[in-house]
Amino acid sequence: MKNKIKEIRTKLGMTQEELAAKAGVRRETIVFLEQGKYNPSLGLANDVAKAMGKKIDQLFDLD
Repeated sequence: MKNKIKEIRTKLGMTQEELAAKAGVRRETIVFLEQGKYNPSLGLANDVAKAMGKKIDQLFDLD
């Protein structure tokens, strides 16, 4: 699943550590999400989106 997490995170000036803390996950989870190596659950996708002030469909390509 393609996503724009890294692109949007850097535009927001957030580090991986900051995003992980806000989303309540480990930094490694953010790394794997950004690399496309991990497909998040709906709950995790929502937590990450919320932490970035975005909607899920703004971060993830659901097609």
